Parts: sequence; C-alpha cells; structure tokens
Amino acid sequence: MAVPVSARVDDLMAWIRSGNGRKVFRYSMVSVIAVIFTIIMLGILHGLLHWSAFWSNVTATAVATIPSYELNRKWAWGKSGKSHLWKEVTPFWVLSFVGLAFSTWWAVMAESFAHHHHLHHAVQTLVVEVAVIGAFGVLWIGKFIIFNKILFVHNPGVLEDEPALDGRTGFPT
Repeated sequence: MAVPVSARVDDLMAWIRSGNGRKVFRYSMVSVIAVIFTIIMLGILHGLLHWSAFWSNVTATAVATIPSYELNRKWAWGKSGKSHLWKEVTPFWVLSFVGLAFSTWWAVMAESFAHHHHLHHAVQTLVVEVAVIGAFGVLWIGKFIIFNKILFVHNPGVLEDEPALDGRTGFPT
C-alpha cells in the first residue's frame, strides 16, 4: 500500500521543524548559497576573464568561505557572541582550505581534460564548474558531521549570549 504524497510531505516538514532537521536544512541552504556564489565567480573569473581554473577556483572558494562561516555559525547552528579563534574560526578555515585543495585539484583536472579534448572555452568552463560542484558534494556530508559534532556544538555549561529577541538571530538580513 502506497503512502500518500501529502503524508510524506507532512513528515518531511515535521522533520525540518525539528532541531536536527532545521540544522540540516539550514546547512543545506548555506551550502547552496556558497556554491551558487562560487560558481558565479568561477564563471566570471574563468569564463569571462580567462583566469586559469586553479586561480579562479582558489579566489572564488576563498571569498565564498567568509559568508559561509558566518551563515553556518549564526544561522544554521544558532551560535551567538564572539567566535572563538582556535575552537571555531581556525578549524572552519582549515576545513575550508582542505575543501579548496580538493575542489581545485578537480578544477585543474577538469581543465586539463577539456584542453586535451579541444573543447570550446565555454564548454571548458562548464566542465570545470561541474567538477567543482561534484567536489563540493563529496565534502558536504563530512563537513556537516564535523560542524555538528565538533565545531558548533552547544555546550550547556558554557555561557553564550542569549538569543536576541529583536530579529538579530535567525536568517541574516
């Protein structure tokens, strides 16, 4: 007997409203925002300005890491107050640069493949972008686990600023 689609949608929405569901949904949305930003920058730098795939991806990913950190910390995990340099900022940047190295390797390999097959520059750019999206996809699950279990964990005994009731928490404006 098939479960009605409306029941599955209701179950999904209930899960998204739960604590873990909300984190996964928000983390996913931050990832979507960061990837879209990176791909647009990659398209401009590699496609329009003809930078190499290496420098295009390094620049795009490094710049996208800044809003990604802030959105993940504040919106996805609901952390407030000052960031801790050694417990949050440094590990986040280390993970980001591991991701940068991995995605850049894929970008360079894709560019080499596209050159080897004499693809048009627009197609080369698309091949590089698809490779970078694939690399980010591979890293996505591992980073979520690290963020959720290590980096942005709420410790009940540690004092944090109380959430603001004036709209400063929630989705950044």
